[in-house]
Amino acid sequence: MSYVIDIYKGRIKAEKNFVDYSVFVSFFPLLVAGPIERATHLLPQIQKKREFDYTKTIDGLRQILWGLFKKVVIADQCAEYANMIFNNSAHYSGSTLILGAVLFAFQIYGDFSGYSDIALGTARLFGIELLRNFAFPYFSRDIAEFWRRWHISLSTWFRDYLYIPLGGSKGGMWMKVRNTFIIFLVSGFWHGASWNFIIWGFLNALYIMPSIIFKTNRTNLDIVASGKYFPTIKELFSMLLTFGLTVFAWIFFRTETLGDALNYISGIFSDSLFTIPTVAPKMLFALLFVFIVIEWLGREQQFAIAKFGIKLPAILRWSLYYAIVLIIFLCAGSEQQFIYFQF
Repeated sequence: MSYVIDIYKGRIKAEKNFVDYSVFVSFFPLLVAGPIERATHLLPQIQKKREFDYTKTIDGLRQILWGLFKKVVIADQCAEYANMIFNNSAHYSGSTLILGAVLFAFQIYGDFSGYSDIALGTARLFGIELLRNFAFPYFSRDIAEFWRRWHISLSTWFRDYLYIPLGGSKGGMWMKVRNTFIIFLVSGFWHGASWNFIIWGFLNALYIMPSIIFKTNRTNLDIVASGKYFPTIKELFSMLLTFGLTVFAWIFFRTETLGDALNYISGIFSDSLFTIPTVAPKMLFALLFVFIVIEWLGREQQFAIAKFGIKLPAILRWSLYYAIVLIIFLCAGSEQQFIYFQF
């Protein structure tokens, strides 16, 4: 669609080389689940001569490794417990249901951003730089920042081909609010013809409204706690609040029907909310802790381990890579399909 629209708008000229065009529309790393590429970005890279670049290859392999870790170790392990809790929500306490929602949040992030890392890393082996699709979204300080960092290629696609053509923010506050609701509702409908997805989009539109109305949606453009090991109390609170709102919305995304979502939420706000969760996967908690620490330390890079351990002696650096590979193989038993393959 973007290719045809860009030609219609005169932004690019139609590609006359059938092979180059075919590679553009069928480039295998991004074919199944993105990122959503633009002809203006990908076609010039396909058309120019490329030579093997050792540095890019190593960087690509490193990103593939981290993508596999996200998918196999984080997403698939979280899926095992999230599925168990969501599929039997009536039998669990409110605190366990919260745990299930949090685990699903990490599942969908590890699953989709893991796929994106594998796609970007694979493309880099061929000398192709794809659009970045995730930029550590769970470290966002507000919902506007979250959507600048989550599924970036889709968010920017909706911005450029829907929000701006509708008038963007040029027509005053009413037009901003109207257009924002439209793109989030369309985003929900894009994921599936279900009230759950529509409400998920509607909730995110509601979340972002305060920043639109008070014109703070461009406040957090920098990286949180840049150059520091720890965030401030205010930054930590903002990140936790944003994550909590996102987790709540994910409940509608994960459940099958609107009734399932409402039952799940009513189960959370019950007398058992403040009890100890009955599901306690200690090894998974440990893996999540290590994962969050590595992601936090690497949040200023294109992906978490882009520069992680570079300054270490070679033997320690390779030991780290082999340790990641070993953990991936040890966790490879509980295979789960990529969530976004269904979209």
